[in-house]
Order: sequence, then structure tokens, then C-alpha cells
Amino acid sequence: MVERGSIGPSPQVWLESNRDQTMKTAFLFPGQGAQTVGMGADLAQAFPAAAELFAQANAIVGYDLRAVCFEGPADRLNSTTLSQPAIFVTSAALLEVLRTTPVTAALQPDVTAGLSMGEYTALYAAGAICFEDGLRLVQRRGQAMQAAADATRGTMVSILGLDEEKVRQLCREASEGELLEPVNFNCPGQIVVSGAIGACERAERLAEKYGAMKAIRLEVAGAFHTSLMSGAAEALGTALRQSRIVTPSSIRTMANVNVDYYAGAESIIDGLTRQLTSPILWQGCMERLLTDGVETFYEIGPGRVLTGLMKRISRKTKVINVSDRASVQALVEGSGK
Repeated sequence: MVERGSIGPSPQVWLESNRDQTMKTAFLFPGQGAQTVGMGADLAQAFPAAAELFAQANAIVGYDLRAVCFEGPADRLNSTTLSQPAIFVTSAALLEVLRTTPVTAALQPDVTAGLSMGEYTALYAAGAICFEDGLRLVQRRGQAMQAAADATRGTMVSILGLDEEKVRQLCREASEGELLEPVNFNCPGQIVVSGAIGACERAERLAEKYGAMKAIRLEVAGAFHTSLMSGAAEALGTALRQSRIVTPSSIRTMANVNVDYYAGAESIIDGLTRQLTSPILWQGCMERLLTDGVETFYEIGPGRVLTGLMKRISRKTKVINVSDRASVQALVEGSGK
């Protein structure tokens, strides 16, 4: 269910009124791959608001997601169907702690962004979707991607040390008629390729020839962000149109697929659907935010993946990592780093 006008002015009016607004703070949210057994456990133990959110999540998904986050086992947590909702809830719990702790309650982003699946958390943080709808969508996304992966034979490889043109040359040689293309532009010198298993294996072998420092096969279920995920995109598109999506009144959210800000509900549906079959332009998104005046970034969620990527994109940029109880406490005490 797409809603317009339920929060704030129309997308056109909102964009005009914010065109010259200087943005200072961005909240960033990680995607699949950031999960680790034990994430959120210390947070829920220390903060009732986080414990309550994990309890709500269990009721929404219909199984003990909290136990999967806190106790694993790792192979279960790492599955596509579970890692995505697990990361969403852990990130949302960290955000809830910031919102309900007096010292950090006034901390508000001018813009949000998330890496791939993390874009759902970014939209939740901006007020475009509610917690329940966000979690249900992420759960459906993971299920749809796993189903598409089961129906095809694909994987992904991270190529380190090459620029875009060299990676495209590598893909052309390694493909041999099979699908293989760059899909994750994470930071300078780190591009992930995705496609058929045979093509990815050849890319691993040929990477050194093109001057790559390393080629690393990723532990993923399939060729994400390629046409092999078209079945998942169709299923997700249906789920998105059945969800309540609104236009936030003041916080903007950056879209992975086009390095631009979402203008309203229709563009959100389009962007999240296209995500599954299109490249993720994370480096471009971060460079756009820096150009638009963002000075401080907060990575909110398990791990430090986005913190590390930003250091490769802009070494002098301030990034504060909020990933567990200790980092929350550091932020509260004014020593977040």
C-alpha cells in the first residue's frame, strides 16, 4: 500500500525546500555479511529498549530470531534467509538505544544510507517504513533471494586492487559466454563481481593477470545483483506494493542504484526492487554525501564494514562506529570514535 502525503509535503515540494539545505550528519547501516554470532546480546542485556525490540521481532517473524543473533550457530545465522532480518533488527535495536538514551536522543541524521539490504534500515531510520513492515520486507527479501539462488547456479567474488575498467576487462575474458559482471562498487580498489559459478572461478584464476592484489570468493548463496535475481525482484516488488511506504518529512535517504535521493514512495519501491538485479554504487553514494556537505557519519549496526570502506573513500572523514554496548557507552561518554 503506497501512501503519499501522510508524512510531510509532496515529494516535489519537499525536494525544493531541501535543495539548499546543508547536510551535516549521516546515519549508515550495514548489509548482509556484517552478521556475527552474539550480536545484540550485550545491548539487550543492558538496555530494555533493545530487549523489547528483539521481542517484537520474534513475534513478527514467528521464530526465535533473537536466539539466532545471540547464540547462532554461525551456519544458521549466515544463511540468506536469516542474516538479513537479523542484521536489520540488530541495527534497529542500536538505533532505538540511541533514540531512548537521554544523552544521545537529540542526535538526528540529515540523511541516511544503507549498503544493499541496509537500505531498508536506512528507510526505517528516516521514517519511510515502520519497524514491522521493514522487518517483514527484509524477511521476504531474504526468502526470495534464496529461492532465486536455488533455481540458478551463481556466486560472487571480491576483486581487490583493480579499477573499474580493469575489472570489466577481467569479466569480459572470464565470462566465456556466461554471466559475469561487476555489481558492488564498494570503495577504491574493492569491486565485487557476480555471475555464473564457472565464470566466477575463471575470474579468480585470471585476477592476478590483470594486476589484482587478491580475488576472494564470497560465502553467498547466489549471483546477487544480477539478472539471475529477476525472480526475487518480482516477488519483492509485490511485497513492497503491499506495504505502507511514506515520504519522510525531513530526513533524506540515498539510493544505492542511482546515487540520488529518494523522492517519494514510488521511487523507493523502484529502487528497492532494482537493487536485486542492479549494481550497488556505494562508493558513489558516499562521495555524493561528502560533496553535499555531510561532515560526520555514524555506522549503526553490527561490525565495522562501512567504517572501513569510508576510510578508503575519504581518510579524513569522521566516522563513528555504533555496533555494540561498548561503542554506545563510548558515545554516551563523549568519546565515540
